Amino acid sequence: MAISMYQVSVPIFVRHLNGLAGCLKKAQAIYAEKKYDESTLLSYRFYPDMFSFTRQVQAATDHAKNCAALLAGLEAPSYEDNEKSLAELIARVEKTMAYLNTIKPEQLDGSEQKAVTVKMRDRELNLKGLELLLNRSMPNFYFHTTTAYDIIRHNGVEIGKRDFMGAS
Repeated sequence: MAISMYQVSVPIFVRHLNGLAGCLKKAQAIYAEKKYDESTLLSYRFYPDMFSFTRQVQAATDHAKNCAALLAGLEAPSYEDNEKSLAELIARVEKTMAYLNTIKPEQLDGSEQKAVTVKMRDRELNLKGLELLLNRSMPNFYFHTTTAYDIIRHNGVEIGKRDFMGAS
């Protein structure tokens, strides 16, 4: 039995975004309990040329929603990238999961060879659907969710692999 483009995208994105939301909620609780300044986490980056924590979360949600929309032939929702709190980042992740849950399998299945164009600031990439999913969206999604998880963990929030995996 072949697996579908839907099976290897939307449920995976949703599961790991759910894990990211859980990690964000744990961070929010610890920062509130200890009266830590959330802005120290939001602006944290491992190295000066890396994205901040906030931008890591934004990029993860962007890769998930944009991939699904491109494969489905839809316009992806546009977010302002102006989150200034953990609550706002949680809302962004939850909004992305809600959007992904509107995508139906029949909208993605069969999109392996579909021509898609990824528009970036200074250029465009022309890819086939399977290339987009496997060589661009999934690796970037995992990179940014993993980096966000690592930043949370590095900043003292006790989370583990189950949290990252979105396990119930």
